[in-house]
Amino acid sequence: MKGRGFILAALLVAGGAISARAQRVLAFTDVSADTAVQRTGPNRAYFQHFYAGYSPLVGSSQAGAPIKYGSTGEIILGWRQKWRFSQQLAVGADLQTVRLHANLRQTDAKVVPNSLRHERESLSWQQVQLGGFVRLNVGHRGNVIGRYLDVGGWGGWAFATTHAFRDEPAAGPVKVLKVTEHGLSYAQRWQYGLSARVGSSRYALVVRRRFSSLYMGREADAWPDLPRYSAGLEVGLL
Repeated sequence: MKGRGFILAALLVAGGAISARAQRVLAFTDVSADTAVQRTGPNRAYFQHFYAGYSPLVGSSQAGAPIKYGSTGEIILGWRQKWRFSQQLAVGADLQTVRLHANLRQTDAKVVPNSLRHERESLSWQQVQLGGFVRLNVGHRGNVIGRYLDVGGWGGWAFATTHAFRDEPAAGPVKVLKVTEHGLSYAQRWQYGLSARVGSSRYALVVRRRFSSLYMGREADAWPDLPRYSAGLEVGLL
């Protein structure tokens, strides 16, 4: 009995010593890392993400440059950085690639880029753009994007321009003729404009207004421009 009592007492003493040591280690542990303020996130001081969108051109097209609505528009893929100043105010910057693709309707009045009629015809400007915006946040939120309104501007350079058409000759050895012209001398390389976004979480309705002409040289005065407004949907790739 004495032996069993001695063993039980030894176990109790050992357990108490281990518990006391564990408490001392916890008491002297630096917990500042657990309570550090997080500065990155959807509603933190800094946030960045990729995004993609498509915005068809809207507004009336002129007779000399008739377009096919819906398939004529801007395909956008970009990266966005946001800096938050308060719960209501933030600013940001965009780096994006934009492909403006215009499918032309074939009519007797068409003059852009010439009066020839084809089975299919298109013009495109492949651009890299920089943009900036001011964001007004709406309502209270946790660490989420929430609802917002962005107003900003953009400018960019078209590093590739193309004119493509397709014909199906009624006679001859060729059944389908496809031609693509690159480096168009009449295409304006530098573009700029304004933009606005109304968004909630990952999704936003986007309206863009181009102020620059799509053409340069004498064509800028002689040819009718494409519609300068586009409106569409943007999705954040978080």
